[in-house]
Amino acid sequence: MMMALLLFVFAISSSMFMAPSFSSSAYWPPSPGYWPSHKFRSMSFYKGFTNLWGPQHQSLDNNNNALTIWLDRTSGSGFKSVRPFRSGYFGASIKLHPGYTAGVITAFYLSNNEAHPGFHDEVDIEFLGTTFGKPYTLQTNVYIRGSGDGKIIGREMKFHLWFDPTKDFHHYAILWTPKEIIFLVDDVPIRRYPKKSVYTFPLRPMWVYGSIWDASSWATEDGKYKADYRYQPFVARYTNFKASGCSAYASRWCHPVSASPYRSGGLTRHQYWAMRWVQRHHMVYNYCQDPKRDHRLTPECWA
Repeated sequence: MMMALLLFVFAISSSMFMAPSFSSSAYWPPSPGYWPSHKFRSMSFYKGFTNLWGPQHQSLDNNNNALTIWLDRTSGSGFKSVRPFRSGYFGASIKLHPGYTAGVITAFYLSNNEAHPGFHDEVDIEFLGTTFGKPYTLQTNVYIRGSGDGKIIGREMKFHLWFDPTKDFHHYAILWTPKEIIFLVDDVPIRRYPKKSVYTFPLRPMWVYGSIWDASSWATEDGKYKADYRYQPFVARYTNFKASGCSAYASRWCHPVSASPYRSGGLTRHQYWAMRWVQRHHMVYNYCQDPKRDHRLTPECWA
């Protein structure tokens, strides 16, 4: 009897310290009830994009329309949309490199840096590389008329995802309109950045980019862990490319797309519930809640 009791206590105690299973419905967000990625057609890579840099580190599987880019000691690689946009839905399904990836950034983002160097706008989805046994961090960010010269004002929100992004492709998207920016993962909104002022919102046309590169100075725990090229090449795979909306050359009557059934934009109640669930359970950093930040520079936090 005593042995049976001890085994029972051990079993209960062990279960309290077991890591939660990603397959458990308790650790997946509630259904958003609407799937905007299904509203936009995928395009072949070369119809919408072109190589930007590191062509020798980029390979396209035409049969599956899957692009592979990689970083090694010599170079990374990047691609860019052939057209600039002033609003739209921009998405790609991405599979990340497993294992040690500290210092490595895999990105999908909007920017007009080439048109406005040193004074550009940017909307980022960035995967911050990690060390063995630790999860990737998905960082979302919005820059307005900034640069990389130390004066840039980041608006970062960071997440640890509810799945392992190295095991399979997942769809990551940015929906940008003149009124709001919505970041989505597998059609679940994870962040909404509304326009509260022309000074805190990007309105100039931007191109769509993807890249993998060495950001050892800051990417992993503020630069504590660097890229280790003993584990090269670091590989990122992209497919299911979507870029739909109003190009910079479209008529002024072109209507911005929406992330919800509402043509006017915004999110449904179910989408808000899903977003709040993600932020409650998986958000690990919010610039508006950082006491070390000078929030006079980010008035949207309290506007």
